[in-house]
Amino acid sequence: MVARRGKPYQLLIADDDLSFREALREVFRPYVGLLEAESGEEAIRIVRQRRVDVVLLDMHMQRLTGLETLRIVKRIEPRVPCILVTADATPDLRRAAAEAEAFTVLEKPPRVRELVQTVASALQNAYSDSNPIDW
Repeated sequence: MVARRGKPYQLLIADDDLSFREALREVFRPYVGLLEAESGEEAIRIVRQRRVDVVLLDMHMQRLTGLETLRIVKRIEPRVPCILVTADATPDLRRAAAEAEAFTVLEKPPRVRELVQTVASALQNAYSDSNPIDW
């Protein structure tokens, strides 16, 4: 497991699709501690209550979208990188995500290798005071 200051990195997966969260859990379990939310509201609650080092956000969730959730997360924890995952990554969405300081936008379903490399890059970029991440 990769660590920051002796504690495993914490990845928050926010997606209303249980099967997608389960798939991501299997991908990331060997590398990081995992937190899960099935809504934007739950993700925000977790960010307020727990240490979160990186967030994966589905764009289309009930009530709050991934982009709306990202904006709130960034107000609470500006350093935490947020990655949006969406099936419809339009130029307008990419622009709005960049303005909201998303680390990046990935197309859904993402390739496992791309997803793992993106999360590792986000962690390395945000916490460059830690050891290099090599998954």
